[in-house]
This record gives sequence, C-alpha cells and structure tokens, in this order.
Amino acid sequence: MAPKSRLVGPPAKSASPSFVPWLYSELKAPENSSVVRSVAVFAAAVALFSSSYAEYLLPP
Repeated sequence: MAPKSRLVGPPAKSASPSFVPWLYSELKAPENSSVVRSVAVFAAAVALFSSSYAEYLLPP
C-alpha cells in the first residue's frame, strides 16, 4: 500500500471576499448609486418624521 502524502503550501484563498469589504464595494458601485441614495433619503425622512421637528410641518 502506498503511503499517504499531504502537500503543504500556503492556505487557499477564499473565492469571495468577506462580508464587510463586499458590502462596501457594492454600496460604492456606480450601478447601485440610485438605490443607495433612495434608501438614504428614506431613512432621513423617517428620522425627521419621528423626531420632535416634525411638529413644525403641521399646519397651525
């Protein structure tokens, strides 16, 4: 029976990057800019309407 041999070398690189760098690159991609901008405006509107400054928008 032939002896079992194991090749030792550098660790294999993963095929895809980790989540945080991947998410950052996806958010910075030009084809996603309209979606990112829309989500940011929606979040700002929700923050404004849930704050005490929303009372200034009510009619007198």
